[in-house]
Amino acid sequence: MAKAFDAEPLEYHDECLRRMTELTKRRAGWKEQTEEMITERKRMALFPSKNVEVIFPTEDLWVPVVRMGGKLCILPGVPRLFEALIEGMQPFIPLDPNRPRPYRLLVHTALPESTISPYLSKLNDMCKKEDIKVGSYPKWNGGVDVSLIGIELERLQEIAKDVEKEVEGKTIAQGKLGEEKKTAAL
Repeated sequence: MAKAFDAEPLEYHDECLRRMTELTKRRAGWKEQTEEMITERKRMALFPSKNVEVIFPTEDLWVPVVRMGGKLCILPGVPRLFEALIEGMQPFIPLDPNRPRPYRLLVHTALPESTISPYLSKLNDMCKKEDIKVGSYPKWNGGVDVSLIGIELERLQEIAKDVEKEVEGKTIAQGKLGEEKKTAAL
């Protein structure tokens, strides 16, 4: 991305490193880190040096949002961090507060993502025509959450029935995006 935005070279961001270090000190075993582990962890604070903003939208996370050229925001893929940073970015992104919020349904399966991937590709192709977003998120405790996001809740529920059958799963949450209610225990 730095190349695409003519923002090289990459440089370590001091505030990000400071925050990362403070968080790491609270973890068990942090004193046993090898130099190699420290070097690899520091790579997460290596950012473009030109035409970039490093924004910390929340005080309780060390992870920043990196905005390139005032247009492209780079966020982490971990859902909990992504959602927290999106919420904190509201003052930085002019969004219409009256915009309709889409719905999201989550279908959980114990099957690995590699097993359901062919089906998810077909599902994604089908859903694109209806402007429904499909995502898959492996869980630390096993299995995968398949996410369906769209404007019409009834249509999402219809599709979720097929997803449940195809991935041997169960709908575990549904509702307006960011306000989903759990519908089943794992």
